[in-house]
Amino acid sequence: MPQRGKQIKSNSEDFRTATRAPRGRGDRSAAMRYESYLVGVLLLILIAFAYYPALHGGMLWDDEAHVTKPELRSAVGLYRIWFDIGATQQYYPLLHSAFWVEHKLWSDSTLGYHLINVLQHAMAAWLVYLALVRLKIPGAWFAAAIFAVHPIEVESVAWISEQKNTLSAIFYLAAMRVYLEFSETRRGSYYAFALLLFVLGLLTKTVTATLPAALLVIFWWQRGTLSWRRDVLPLLPMFALGAIAGLFTAWVERNLIGASGEAFRLTFVERSLIAGRAIWFYVGKLFWPANLVFMYPRWSPNLAVCWQWLFPLAALAVTGLLWAFHKRWRAPIAGWLFFVGTLFPVLGFLNVFPFIYSFVADHFQYLAGLGVIVFFAATVVTVIGRPAANNRGAGQVACGILVLVLAVLTSKQTAMYANLITLYRTTIQRNPESWFAYNNLGAYLATQDREEESAPLLEEAIRLRPDYAEAVMNLGSHFEKTGQSGAAIEMYKRALELRPDMTSPEINWGNVLVSLKRPQEAIAHFQAASRINPKAALPHFNLANTLRDLGDMPGAVDEYSAAIHLQSDFVEAHFNLGLVFAQTGRLPQAVDEFRTILTINQSYFPAWGNLMHALADLNRPDDAVAAAKQAISAARGIGNPEAAVQFESWLEDYQSHRSKDAHNHG
Repeated sequence: MPQRGKQIKSNSEDFRTATRAPRGRGDRSAAMRYESYLVGVLLLILIAFAYYPALHGGMLWDDEAHVTKPELRSAVGLYRIWFDIGATQQYYPLLHSAFWVEHKLWSDSTLGYHLINVLQHAMAAWLVYLALVRLKIPGAWFAAAIFAVHPIEVESVAWISEQKNTLSAIFYLAAMRVYLEFSETRRGSYYAFALLLFVLGLLTKTVTATLPAALLVIFWWQRGTLSWRRDVLPLLPMFALGAIAGLFTAWVERNLIGASGEAFRLTFVERSLIAGRAIWFYVGKLFWPANLVFMYPRWSPNLAVCWQWLFPLAALAVTGLLWAFHKRWRAPIAGWLFFVGTLFPVLGFLNVFPFIYSFVADHFQYLAGLGVIVFFAATVVTVIGRPAANNRGAGQVACGILVLVLAVLTSKQTAMYANLITLYRTTIQRNPESWFAYNNLGAYLATQDREEESAPLLEEAIRLRPDYAEAVMNLGSHFEKTGQSGAAIEMYKRALELRPDMTSPEINWGNVLVSLKRPQEAIAHFQAASRINPKAALPHFNLANTLRDLGDMPGAVDEYSAAIHLQSDFVEAHFNLGLVFAQTGRLPQAVDEFRTILTINQSYFPAWGNLMHALADLNRPDDAVAAAKQAISAARGIGNPEAAVQFESWLEDYQSHRSKDAHNHG
């Protein structure tokens, strides 16, 4: 921790501590390095205590979409992560490359992913400390500790999907630290390294784009003015890269993820009301982190409601008031600008998919909260460190107690993220109007064959939001699964009335008709689904299955091929097409399909079995044996001894029959 010297009266110094004349520079540098390492270890211990319960958490809402999917687990899949937009839920290729590597290390075990999140959060907290020490801001340890164990950060650390937050924070803070070195030394190597770290951050999460603006705020806070040549010009490449990344992410959110439609038809004034309210919501949760919940109520901006105007007006008033005092004290306005500026991408002016459910979320202010936390910590430490302070020791003890209280609250908060059922039940308890939680919990329980619990939850979701087509469709699936075909069809029909652009109700309606032995009617619904979304592969797949069952093999081949054209990694379509080829005597084409599957997912064992049989039927014994040995190796490699035994048995029988045939022939 930097030593305190005489209070600096210059406005340009603000919170920074003075330094004495250099004496024993080598010893001092070594001591500071030792101190920084010690702080890093202490932060890690503190975070390990607070987040230990989170290590045992399971998969949550969209974790399965982030943990590498089977079709992306090969080298080809890694290529697609980088160059196939849409292969992953969001185009954050470095994030998904990290998930790819992690899956190679511990497969689907959630412990590994949670450990990585906790370690990355510890690294981010340490980088906060290093940056504040570099800026000579008092209370660096206190600010880093608050950031480390503040309950508002739990969502980012305990939720596997939010590894995008912890990993991008490392690149963001490391880039900041290196760029501060460049600002002092003007060495090109520092600049290049900072720019590289910035790009890596953008490839992990686009919130990194706010870094150059944050650096300008820091430089202005340091000197009270900005120089075009010294401060602004070197940051222009970062601004340009950040703008490109931001625009691209906005396009992905709108066109691929679904951040469009009625929920996003808001005027600029309505978005301003949302932004003002969100700012104060986040401030409130920082200072009083009570009733934190996974999904907060979604506000309804209303220009006719007077009190809603108070939030943006208060934000403007505070900004103006802090600016009025900036010549005497720049720290408050600097912290406020960092906080609001880093929050800007999620304040409501840009469409972000989670806004469908809520305009605020704890993980949105993972980095932004530092603007308030650092100012608070520096102010407290400065006040208790003044010579006039009555009891400096008591003040330091109070700071330590605050950190421990936050750590305990964080440890309790992690319980919400234990598993998906606990997450949604806690959300419902703290936000009883959460139609999102009722629907998702009901849909999940249905997958666990807990239909009696599922149906009331789905009905409650529909009661809370009658136009919620997804819940209506899920209730239809419940009726379908419980044999209530007529009720299921009524629900699918209603869902289509609510959302004519949805393909799922048409597909499910067709599936019900297939189960009722009415395939010709089902075909019409699968075709309707294809017309609704010409880019959807599933309608073609279901139509192909129906045509195959009707004996129309050429039609089935055409539809399977159409599905594969739309989704090249559609393993089931490749497999069924291979079966049709095998059934119609087109064995070479069948072999090609089965081999294609195995380039996508080597653990798709039905493809191995059918490949072996097809090669044997083609009288290619060497290839059949080689395929069997590869299948055995693949099964052992992923820890599936049952499959390995089955392949070994087939290989023994095949080789035995070949030996008998050779003997009889001889």
